[in-house]
Amino acid sequence: MTHSPSLLELLPAATSPAVIVIAAGAFIPLKLLINCEYSGAVRRAFRALGHDAWSCDLLPSEDDSPHHIIGDALAAARSGPWDAMICFPPCTDLCVSGARHFSAKIADGRQGRALQFVRDLLACDIPCISLENPIGVISSHVRKPDQIIQPWQFGHGETKATCLWLKGLPKLVPTDIVDGREARVHRMPPGPNRWKERSRTFEGIAQAMAAQWGHAIQASRQSRISPRKGADSTEGAAGAAIAPPQNSAWGRIGDAQHTATNR
Repeated sequence: MTHSPSLLELLPAATSPAVIVIAAGAFIPLKLLINCEYSGAVRRAFRALGHDAWSCDLLPSEDDSPHHIIGDALAAARSGPWDAMICFPPCTDLCVSGARHFSAKIADGRQGRALQFVRDLLACDIPCISLENPIGVISSHVRKPDQIIQPWQFGHGETKATCLWLKGLPKLVPTDIVDGREARVHRMPPGPNRWKERSRTFEGIAQAMAAQWGHAIQASRQSRISPRKGADSTEGAAGAAIAPPQNSAWGRIGDAQHTATNR
């Protein structure tokens, strides 16, 4: 019988159970926003480890999760406090695969608006942020990425160069380097759902984000609340419950330029 590794077994040895343990020995779920995600892949990976993760998109979630906000990405980001935000802004007007249309997109302002959306996400007052996009103009107009990863480094025998811009987070460590370099995503045939399938987050990458970044975000949270020990305010105190956002307060408030439809 073949053995399928659990999510915890995919953790690097140095970071295994530490993702759910703090100094007092109690588990405190992180409050995480997975922005511009409709598939729920990254949200589910974090929630599988016990964290209070919420996805946000202008589209309903594919899995009909109650832990999904239908609304504006920036409004959600600014509604905090969040311990971290992982965001997947739309790449249609930014990635090099659409370079033949750049002149028109620059002329009518689409690319400029997409770049401003990226800048606004990176500027959010959230301690830990990751922003993901394919190779494109973010590198030349905002800044170069901190890391470029491939699906074949995380158990999927395919190629899809994916850039990560990181704030307060370490680079991802490959978890399962496999054979196979199929350009499946690039070769997808035209169709109404092609953009959805091309932008979908690979499960192996989602699990690596949850396992590895969960530890880093937990350490960041602890460093922020430790100096407040003994203070009158109980905000962020060890063992304090983290209230989820009230989903009913969110309407379909999305602005088209803050379009959250990607993952």
